[in-house]
Amino acid sequence: MTEFESKCYGMSEADIREQYMNSITARFSGLEMVVMGILSDCQELLPAGKLNGMPVTIRKQLNIAKFILSEMLENKSTTDSDYLDSAAHLDQVE
Repeated sequence: MTEFESKCYGMSEADIREQYMNSITARFSGLEMVVMGILSDCQELLPAGKLNGMPVTIRKQLNIAKFILSEMLENKSTTDSDYLDSAAHLDQVE
C-alpha cells in the first residue's frame, strides 16, 4: 500500500477492488448498491463524528466511494468507446 492509499483510503486500491468491488453485494446488486452502503455507513458515523477519529474514517470511506464511482465511470467510458469503435452500431448512424 502506498502512502497516498494509506492516507486517502486506509487500504490499497487492490483491497478496495477485492473487498468492495468483488463483494457479494457488488455481484448480486451492483456497484451502485455498494456505494450506497458506504454512504449510509458514513451517515451513521456522523453523529459520533467528533469522537475517536471518526472524521478521518468518514473521509476515507467517502474517498473509497469516490474511487468506486470513478472506476465505474472509467469502465463505462471504455465500454461506450468500444461500442462506438465497433461496426455493431453502423446501422444506427444516419
